[in-house]
Amino acid sequence: MSSTSTPPDQPDRSGQPDPGKRPDRSRKSERPGKSERPGKSDRSRNSERPDAAGRPASPAVPAPAAPSSPSSPTSPASSGSPASPHWSSSPPSAGVAARPVLRLEELTRVHGSGATEVHALRGVDLDVFPGELVAVMGPSGSGKSTLLTIAGGLDLPTSGRVLVEGTDLTTANRKELAALRRRSIGYVFQDYNLIPALTAAENVALPRELDGVSARRARKEALAALEEMGLGHIADRFPDEVSGGQQQRVAIARALVGDRRLVLADEPTGALDSETGEAVLALLRSRCDAGAAGVLVTHEPRFAAWADRVVFLRDGSVVDMTLRSSAESLLTGGAAS
Repeated sequence: MSSTSTPPDQPDRSGQPDPGKRPDRSRKSERPGKSERPGKSDRSRNSERPDAAGRPASPAVPAPAAPSSPSSPTSPASSGSPASPHWSSSPPSAGVAARPVLRLEELTRVHGSGATEVHALRGVDLDVFPGELVAVMGPSGSGKSTLLTIAGGLDLPTSGRVLVEGTDLTTANRKELAALRRRSIGYVFQDYNLIPALTAAENVALPRELDGVSARRARKEALAALEEMGLGHIADRFPDEVSGGQQQRVAIARALVGDRRLVLADEPTGALDSETGEAVLALLRSRCDAGAAGVLVTHEPRFAAWADRVVFLRDGSVVDMTLRSSAESLLTGGAAS
């Protein structure tokens, strides 16, 4: 019985050329010389076969993967510019949805003109995704509160765009803005902004009633939100009958009641003791873990450590950003003043 021979220019399964035939020397590039490894086209197929000299061929080397973009620069010097575009252009983790709840694009805000012109924000880019809590820190006058008021539709930028769940606040009319603030945005003001003539429960229920929810259901939701804040016992008291810390927690309950997709908090723990402040941050964190997006302005590193990211502002520009692991290190003395 005749056996089929191996092609003359290719080793057989044993790795040796056919001894009965000489390789075609005119096809130099395909000749399996003693010191040569298989050609490029054979490397992936014969990466584990020995060459003609009996030496194992080198395994195929995969092409290097394209370097992934870093989620953020680690310092202003590394970026070469104090305000690199979109410091958070991708979700912080695989479990976070790709579409941001809040997107700020090249945001600027200028107050006054001429000699009195003040640049509160300078080309700020920021994305905040569902399930994410972002803390904003920086010295006084850095633009933190301005950023928050514009993100909440309470002020308009000089230039740039603000998108909340895809809706551009810079082109929306007043009716559309009011509806969006009632339904999607919860805002915790630094000075509470409670209505003096309404009880705590009525203050919390008001945005729900304005959005068409029945008074009975709105009150039920308001009482549940107050209970979460440990304020069930003051539901029927007026703002001037409770302490500043309790007023702050009523304002937080109002911001969290209902299905708010974006929660903006301007120093929400400013009037609270340490223990209550931690409880408030835990509640805000749990709301974000449930799917909301949150932006927290704070001067306290220990509260910023609850966030997934910490964004640092200086003179209206984003100058640095750290992830959650780095933010937690702020507790050990790495805070920026």
